Amino acid sequence: MHLQDEANSVDDLSIAIIALSGRFPKAQDLNQFWHNLKDGVESISFFSDQELLKSGIKAELLDDPNYVKARAMMSDIDMFDANFFSYSRKEAEYIDPQQRLFLECAWETIERGGYNPETYEGLIGVYAGIGMNHYLLKNLYPNHDSNNPSNSYQLMINSDKDFLATRVAYKLNLRGPAINVQTACSTSLVAVHMACQSLLNGECDLALAGGVSIQVPQKAGHLYREGMIFSPDGHCRAFDAKAKGTIPGDGVGIILLKRLNEAIADGDSIQAIIKGSSINNDGSLKVGYTAPSIEGQAAVISEAHAVAGVDPETISYIEAHGTGTELGDPVEIAALTQAFRYSTEKKGFCAIGSLKSNMGHLDAAAGVAGLIKT
Repeated sequence: MHLQDEANSVDDLSIAIIALSGRFPKAQDLNQFWHNLKDGVESISFFSDQELLKSGIKAELLDDPNYVKARAMMSDIDMFDANFFSYSRKEAEYIDPQQRLFLECAWETIERGGYNPETYEGLIGVYAGIGMNHYLLKNLYPNHDSNNPSNSYQLMINSDKDFLATRVAYKLNLRGPAINVQTACSTSLVAVHMACQSLLNGECDLALAGGVSIQVPQKAGHLYREGMIFSPDGHCRAFDAKAKGTIPGDGVGIILLKRLNEAIADGDSIQAIIKGSSINNDGSLKVGYTAPSIEGQAAVISEAHAVAGVDPETISYIEAHGTGTELGDPVEIAALTQAFRYSTEKKGFCAIGSLKSNMGHLDAAAGVAGLIKT
């Protein structure tokens, strides 16, 4: 079949993933990321008291038996090619490391897709989300001279969440929509959904979508509390009878999206196809603000099936949220079961997994990391 004929036969609502990039705990690139997953590597670091004291953790906290000395941390977060992006050393020092690494990965993703923003005639959009800026709170603000208006302005535009997407658009010369997305741990998947909608609406021709989350200091643990989200021993056991919680972690992941019919016609390297996506909210029909809802999750899953035009019986794997919590995991399984039961009584045909069992919860980058894994 000729490429043009094949392109015309493709569902106009499908979106192609034509490039991916990311940096994750114990994985500086996607090759290492995949090898770690394939080999069952638990990419979680355990720290000595000396390491934690050097990071600024108080000695009395280390003596608390509920303080868990573990995190899933990335390496080299202080490394940034400022000259490549025409930043002075002083300006780079003010920029949140999350934004620095997202900018580097954004460039890498477009490059992997085979496009040059300086010569590409279409519009490239970016939909991105970011975690809390611990670097500002722990490093910059304590040493900030508030009497210098110029410093205060630089601190604001280089640190605030509002400037992640437009920083990428400015530095990479992207002329499509540049939208920040902030929906807590669903951030990066909502960014992907919004990027897909933007492509389908004709607002752009290529779209970057993803998220980043990095905590500073990286070598830090957490206090375990019964019934809360974090693990008592530094391990995350998603969908396991011994599940007691998750582990906080660092990560950045970005994908490059394009309308599928155009990707085929242009001979792009298609890594995967997004057939459909959906978003909703639980409203107040749950036991508490931070709790999940069976009804809300089942509804959004069913809507995604309908939008994609996919028979649930043909789905062989689900990459789940899977935090490994006593509350969240059973609700997620119940919601998936309910959504699939709308159209089939068949059992035992669909596998389930969660990246969090390998590297904990990457917050604003968690969803896109699971997408890249899948």
